[in-house]
Amino acid sequence: MPTKKKKSAPMEQALKPHRNTCPTPKGMLLAVGGHENKGEAPEKGSNQAENLNFAPEGILKRFCEELKGNDPLILVLPIASTEPKEAAEDYLKIFSRLGIKRVQVLDVREREDASSEATLDLINEATGFYFTGGDQLRITGLLGGTKMLVRLKERYTYDEILIGGTSAGAAALSTPMIYQGLNDAGFRKGEISITTGLQFMHDVAIDTHFIARGRIARMAQIIATNPGCMGLGLEEDTAILVRNGYEFEVIGSGLVTVLEANEYTTNNIYEISPDTPFTIRNLRLHFLSAGEKYQLPIPPEMHL
Repeated sequence: MPTKKKKSAPMEQALKPHRNTCPTPKGMLLAVGGHENKGEAPEKGSNQAENLNFAPEGILKRFCEELKGNDPLILVLPIASTEPKEAAEDYLKIFSRLGIKRVQVLDVREREDASSEATLDLINEATGFYFTGGDQLRITGLLGGTKMLVRLKERYTYDEILIGGTSAGAAALSTPMIYQGLNDAGFRKGEISITTGLQFMHDVAIDTHFIARGRIARMAQIIATNPGCMGLGLEEDTAILVRNGYEFEVIGSGLVTVLEANEYTTNNIYEISPDTPFTIRNLRLHFLSAGEKYQLPIPPEMHL
C-alpha cells in the first residue's frame, strides 16, 4: 500500500527558496587584526620582535598564495583612509615584492565612483581585493548600496576570489560592525556604537588590535546586546582565513579570541540604564593560535 507523501512543514517550505538563492560562497575572506608584517623588520609599535611565532610577511604571503589564476590582479582599496596614497603605498610595494605582477589601487572618494563603469570593470577582472586600515565607517558609508558592493558580493558568492582587509578593513567585513568606542571602555551600557557592516559575514562582530588595545569588554557588550552573534577579536599580525562562509583557519603570530553567548544564563543589558555596568554570565571564550581551525555555528546558506 503506497504511503502518503509527507508534506513539508511551513518553515521547511519557507527555507527552500532561500537555500536555492544563497549558495555556499566560493570566495574566501582574510580578516587581519592590523599591523600585519610587511617586511623583515617588525612593525613599529608591535610585539613582533619578542614573538617566536613571528614570520616576516607571513599573512601577506598567504594572501598571495591563495589567489587563483596564472596572472592575478590585486586591487588595493584604501577607502577607509583619509590619506589613501600613503595607505596604499606599502601594499603596492610588498605585493610586487611577493611576485604579483598586477597590483592597482582602486580608491572611492565619492559614492558615484563606486558605480562607474571603470570601477565595475576592475571589480570583474580582479582576483584579490585588500581593504586597508583607517575608519570603517568610511567604507560602509561610501560603498553601502552601490553597484560596486553588489558586484563584489556576487563575485564572492560565485567566483574563487579572495577579499582581505586589515584593521578597519577587517571590521567592515562583518555585521554587526563596531565603529566607535574607546579601547578601555565598553563595560557601561551605551559606550559602544555599532552599525551594519559590508555583511560578508552575518551574525559575526569582528574587532581588531584586540589584545594590544584591551577590547574584550567592548566586544562582550556587543554580544550581550545580541547573543546570537559571535565575537571575533583579532590581535595584531594575526588573521583568519574564512572558507565556505563559516570555516576559518588562524594565521599569523598572535591570537584570535572567540566569544560566544548563545548559551548564556544571565544578561541584564536590556534592563539597566545607559552608563551603567552590565552583567552577562556563562559566556564561552576561546583563544586560538596559528594553525587552529574553527567552524562558526552559522548555516553556510545564511552568508547573504
